[in-house]
Order: sequence, then structure tokens, then C-alpha cells
Amino acid sequence: MAEITFTLSRNPYGKLLMTAADGQVTEGVAPVRAFPIQSPDEGISLMQGDGKEVAWIEHLNDLPPASRALLVEELEGREFMPEIARVKSVSSFATPCTWQVDTDRGETQFVLKGEEDIRRIGSASLLISDSHGIQFLIRDMFTIDKHTRKILDRFL
Repeated sequence: MAEITFTLSRNPYGKLLMTAADGQVTEGVAPVRAFPIQSPDEGISLMQGDGKEVAWIEHLNDLPPASRALLVEELEGREFMPEIARVKSVSSFATPCTWQVDTDRGETQFVLKGEEDIRRIGSASLLISDSHGIQFLIRDMFTIDKHTRKILDRFL
């Protein structure tokens, strides 16, 4: 466990503040994950608006609970990548087609423009981009339900 020498808080306008051990305050820091899909809880950089890194967090659990909660909240506000739990139906097996899916954020539908919009990430994960550029994640295509796997196999 790496030693954390700073604390995180918010200013009255909601911007994330980092206060170093020496009392220096950096306003408006933004967390950026090094590996958002494969290792979302490891390797998080705190960046200033000009792109300069001001802190590195080896693992999310290295942070005290209050700072960890703020960091997770900030990451969730910056990142939008719904995770597909189930593909309910597709309008066609030719693209473009409309997919009806259940995600960790609720039921939705999106248009898949082409098969090239489904990318493999590692050995088991898939990243699917819809016609608006929103990315949907399937974390492990081998543990997802049989119906969803059957549909995915038609497109892969």
C-alpha cells in the first residue's frame, strides 16, 4: 500500500481540490484512469487543467474513505461507459441495426453502424460503440447469458 500524502475535498463550486501534506492546494484536479477497462481501480493520475500530473494513486483502496468517495464520484461524473448485462434483441444481423440491451444503468437501445464498431479488449471484454459515439462495455463475454453470446457470435 502506497502512502498517500494529500487529501481531496471540493470547493464551494464543486471543483475537486487536492491539499498536499505541506498545505499547498491545487484546485480543479481531474482524475484520469491509466487502464479504465482492464484495471479501473489501479493507476489513477490526478491532473491539472493544463495536463500536468500532480499526484499518482497506485490503487483506489490506498486512499482514505472520504477521499476515495470523492474520487469515485468525480470519475463517475467524467466517465460514461454503461456495462451491458444482456442483449435483449437486435433488429437485424446486418448493419446498421438497432440493439435493445439491459445495462448497469437501465434498459436502452442504440444503433450499431457496422461490425467494426465492436472491438475486443483483452481476451474476454468487448467495447461496442453506438452511432453517437457512446461506448458500451461487455466485461466478460464468456460469463454473459447464452442468448447474448449467440447474438454477439453473429457479429464477431
